[in-house]
Formats: sequence, structure tokens, C-alpha cells
Amino acid sequence: MDSRDLLSAEQSKAARDLLNWSRVRLAAKANLSEPTISGFENGFRKPKPSNVAAIRQALEEAGIVFTEGSPSLARYEGPNSGRNADNRTWRRRQTKRAPT
Repeated sequence: MDSRDLLSAEQSKAARDLLNWSRVRLAAKANLSEPTISGFENGFRKPKPSNVAAIRQALEEAGIVFTEGSPSLARYEGPNSGRNADNRTWRRRQTKRAPT
């Protein structure tokens, strides 16, 4: 297995914290269910390698860089860019979709 496919539960949690993402949001970005993310991060189940790869890919596409230590954001260009702008945009989209 390629080292890029490896991801620990702790790395997943730390990466979500950096992005200010919920498990539901990570699940949506990785095209997985929230119970899959929850079970993985809580150590209740060992997901398939393809699911771990999907989680890692979703986090990397959001700007997370995995190194030997803990994950980090690739870059941050100020208060109106990066994760904050992305989260605001995502919340606006979710609000617009809500039934009236």
C-alpha cells in the first residue's frame, strides 16, 4: 500500500479541526457516510483502503498537507481566503437549498 493511502484516525480529526469541518462535511466531500467517518475516527471500525484514500483525498483537496507529524494547511493567504471563505461559501449554499 502506498504511504499516501495511509491515514490515522488522529490525523483525520486534526485535519478536520484545521479546516473547521464536521464529520458530516468530510463525509460529503469524500462521498462516504457520516457513520463511516465516525466509526473510523472513534476506532469502532477499520474502513476499506478505498474509503481511507477517499477521506485523505478530500482533506488534501481542501489544502491539508500530511507529513510525518500532524497535518497542516498548505497555505493561508489572509482572513478572506482559505478555509474561512470556503466554509462561508459552503454554509451559504446549504442555506439556499433549505426548503422554505
